[in-house]
Amino acid sequence: MAATERPWRSEEKHMSEDQTAINKATCNRGTQAVNSGDADLISTTFDEVFDPDVLIRTPLPIGTTGVEAIKEVFTKLLGAFPDLHITTEDVIAEGDKVVSRNTVSGTHQGEYMGIPPTGKAVTWQEIMIVRFEDGRITETWGVVDVLSQMRQLGVIPAGPS
Repeated sequence: MAATERPWRSEEKHMSEDQTAINKATCNRGTQAVNSGDADLISTTFDEVFDPDVLIRTPLPIGTTGVEAIKEVFTKLLGAFPDLHITTEDVIAEGDKVVSRNTVSGTHQGEYMGIPPTGKAVTWQEIMIVRFEDGRITETWGVVDVLSQMRQLGVIPAGPS
């Protein structure tokens, strides 16, 4: 066998590709639960998908941590935007991380970040990065276009066209 041949590499690559596909499917499962709008399904799915002590690397204006913080975020979002819908535009996965670029939309029908309901349809972009360990999400980072949300809600004037 040549020095550059490594028969175990193809097995490692196959296992890695399988785990990457599973990680992507797990992320999609969470998104589909949110899109259902069913609070019980969301809670149950999050308990299965996220590690109880998931580290959230995005500053959040809430007092809880771990999976309970993720649940609280979506409880607040769905209270403000009952028809909240996440469309996954792109997914990139490698190793233990999955990155998604999402378009999020909803109609502002409840209080959101101190803003009373406006009835306005709002659409924003976000990028989420999650890290997996033992088949569950153990760490998250998120970049959400809050400026776009605030402009659409009329809190911040629209910028120049």
